[in-house]
Parts: sequence; structure tokens; C-alpha cells
Amino acid sequence: MAFSDFFGFSFSKKQGGPDSGLTGDSPQNLSFVAPENFDGTQVIETGGFMSSVYDFGGSFLDENSLIRQYRTMALYPEVDMAIEDIVTQSIVYDGSNSAIKLNLDNVDLSDNIKSKVNTEFGKLLTLLDFKNKGYDIFRRWYVDGRLYYQNIIDTDHPEKGIVELRAIDPVKIRKIRKVQKHVKNISGAVMPLVKKVEDYYIYTDFENSNITATTSAAGIKITTDSITYCHSGYIDQTTRRVVGNLHKAIRPLNMLRQTEDAMVVYRIARAPERRIFYVDVGNLPKQKAEEYIKSLMNKYRNKLTYDSSSGEIKDQRNHFSMLEDYWLPRREGGKGTEITTLAGGQNLGEMEDVEYLLKKLYRALNVPLTRMDIQNGFNLGRTTEITRDEVKFFKFIERLQNRFSLLFLDLLKKQCLLRGLMTVEDWNKIYQDIHIVYSKDSYFTELKENEILREKVDMLNTLGNYSGIFFSNKYIRKNILKQTDEEIAKMDEEMAIERQKQIQQQLEMQQMGLTDEQQQ
Repeated sequence: MAFSDFFGFSFSKKQGGPDSGLTGDSPQNLSFVAPENFDGTQVIETGGFMSSVYDFGGSFLDENSLIRQYRTMALYPEVDMAIEDIVTQSIVYDGSNSAIKLNLDNVDLSDNIKSKVNTEFGKLLTLLDFKNKGYDIFRRWYVDGRLYYQNIIDTDHPEKGIVELRAIDPVKIRKIRKVQKHVKNISGAVMPLVKKVEDYYIYTDFENSNITATTSAAGIKITTDSITYCHSGYIDQTTRRVVGNLHKAIRPLNMLRQTEDAMVVYRIARAPERRIFYVDVGNLPKQKAEEYIKSLMNKYRNKLTYDSSSGEIKDQRNHFSMLEDYWLPRREGGKGTEITTLAGGQNLGEMEDVEYLLKKLYRALNVPLTRMDIQNGFNLGRTTEITRDEVKFFKFIERLQNRFSLLFLDLLKKQCLLRGLMTVEDWNKIYQDIHIVYSKDSYFTELKENEILREKVDMLNTLGNYSGIFFSNKYIRKNILKQTDEEIAKMDEEMAIERQKQIQQQLEMQQMGLTDEQQQ
């Protein structure tokens, strides 16, 4: 497969250094297992006992067909309603505030560096136009199961950082891991060991529906640092491919479609009533009997009309169909000609199968049934009245947000490195303490916080008579109010300031009172 040279920039050390990907020669530094990040990367192994060629067409087609299937599913009304509910709960716009914020409270950096990192994070949100397109970006990631952005920089002045973020269609790009192995004799056993691991992306600027395994499709090899990649986190353990959030809803949706189609066909076929003509054909031969019945059918089914404008007689024949009448012969010795009625379907209003599959579809999408059922209104009273499904849905939204945050962390890492705010080693020490905070549904959050505070206050009232006898104030503050040492110290400081202000106000009031008495 023909490739051009590597395209894009890369953060790396010199060849042969600790980050060059080369393993040592001592047995303890060697491995026969290629690194696995569980991100859907296609692995190519070369060297050793055998070499393999990457089947670009076949695997590309399989993954792309899944992406197209997810996009088709998203057009189905019920699935679209569920996606709408998930995305709107994940990306919440609270007035003029941003939908996401950067929290560096737990990061061990100076205030000056924190301020600069926050500034760079704001620039990245501007490049993404997240204020206006945040909903669309999250929806694309949720439906496709992956999101790719090209990080474009000014090569003459890379210290300016990322100047543009350009979205890439997932069907046109794929991440590749090339594992080079060499044969080595260890303790008398000949084994292929990993010598070098090379990660890169392959981009093809055309639709891949016509690619087959035998074609030699040209592509561009792109460095990993030039691409920001965020996937759903769901990996098919059999194929090692990334599957989308909608993957487990494929079967319920297909069953729902088939059931709905079968229901429509049944209702159309069984809804009308039809007549059955039992015609006495005597002892006529079979052929003659059929001709006789056809003649009766034509006789009673022909409709001759006179066109006054042209003076012609027209034959408006209604052709025989399954929705119309039945003509059945009756042999000699039976009853005479008889006409009966075939009743229409009696259970046309039953929808249990469709409703069952619809509920199964919503369960596969992790959406509470009460949100999708129009007849059941969703009521937010006290948190004790909120259903367990709503709590599970709230936690599901948090998991999606945490996974989506990897997009911003990767962009922020590259921006900080390009701007010279920190090194790779510095980033690796602090990135786990960086938190992306999403705006939440304020009503539910306030209900939860108020309910917790109410329960704590009630417990304080109950333990008030035992404070200083069986329970110390410190125990109550740490175990009932769940205050940390920092919060306790801060609260004590604030209460001391407030008491000082109250004493000062009382002294001022007393002085004002004495002055009035002296004047009198």
C-alpha cells in the first residue's frame, strides 16, 4: 500500500532516546506482546517468523458500515428522541455561562501558570466554537462513537499553538499501530520479540464504499500528535474495533422495525370484510368449472360506463386482488350457490409486541421509560421521590461526560506543550488532577443538595442534646456534616470574623445609645 511521508508535527525525542520506541537487548526489557491501549487501533505486525499485510479495504469497510448504520439509526424517530434527551442532559447551557469549565484546584501549579492554562483552554473552546456547536459536536461523537480533529499549527511559529481545529469524517481516517518484531534466542527458545512500535493515522480523501481488499488505495500517514482522537470507550473484544454507544440498540431497533412492518401488512390485509361466493358447478369438469366461475366473476365485476362527451362505452374493470371477494366452486350434491362474508381482523388494536420492543429499545439506550412515555409525566419533587432509573440515567450521563472530556484534555496537552507552559513530564504528573466540569441541570442538583442539607440539619437537631456529653463538636462536624479539615479551618475563620463584626456593631450601638442619653 502506497503512502506518502509522515504529515504533521510530533512531540518526540531524538532517535535512540528513551522515547524512541526501541527496546533494550537484555531479556527483562524485551516483550513479545505489542502494547494495547484499547482504542480500536488496527495492528500490523512485521518481522519475526511471519509478516502481515494490512487489509485496508476489508477492515475499513466493516468499521465504516457500522458508522453508517449508527447514522441511519439516529434518523429513526424513537432513537432520535432518546439521543436528544441524552445530549441535552450532557451539554447544558446555563444562561451566559459556558457549558464546560476547567477546574485546576487540585493541580500542583503556580497561580500564574494556572491562569495561563485557563486562558489557553478558553482559546480551544473558541476554536471549537463550543458555545454554538457544543451540542452538535457531542451528538456526532455519541452517534458515530468516535471523533477526529486535525490540529493545525503555524509551522513557522509553532509557539503560537493550535491555530485551527478541523473536524475529520471518521470514515476517512483510521489509527494504525505498526509492530516490528525480530527473532531472538532466549533460554534456548526462539521467539519473535517486539523491537519497535510505530503509531500513526491513515487518511484517505474519498468514500471507501468501493474499496476492496485487492485495491491499492493511496493514503496519507499522519503523526499521532497532529490528530486528536476521542472514542466511545466501548471495544468489541472479538474484533478489537471501537463500537458506538448505539451498538447495543441495533438488534432491538431491527426487531421493532420488522414488527411494525408486519403489523401494518396484517392490518391492511385483514382490515376489510370480503365476500365468499360458493358457486354450484354441478358435475362440470375442472376446466369447465373454472371457466364458468371466471365468467361469473367477469359478469358481476365488469362495470360498463357511458361517456357522454365521446359517445363511447368504457369498461372500468376492477381486477381481482386478495383484498376483494373469493369465488369457490361447489360440486354436485352440496348446497346451492351461497354468498357469505369473511369478517375482518378482530385484534387490529393490539400493540403489546410493539410496546415491548419499544421499551427494550429504550433500555438498550439507557434512557428511562418515563422520559419517553408521553402519558407518564416526569415529576421532580423531593429526591426521595425520584425513581431509581433517573438516578442511573444521571450516572450514565456523568460517564459519558467523563469519556468526552478526553477530547479537551488531549487538546489542552498539545496546546500547553506548543505554548511552552510545561513539558511532557510535567503534564504526565498533573493531568489526572485536571477536571473538566460540565454545567448540570441546576434543578435536580439543587434538589439533591438541599435534601442532603436538610437531613444533616435534622440530625444536628437530634444530636444537639448530646453534644459535649457523648459526641464532641469535632466528631459531629467530621462525621455528620462531612466537613474536611480544610473546611473546618475555613469555617472557624469565617465565623470568627463574623463574631468580631457582631461585637463591633454592638459596641457602636452602645456608644450611640450613651451619646443620646448624654444629649438628653
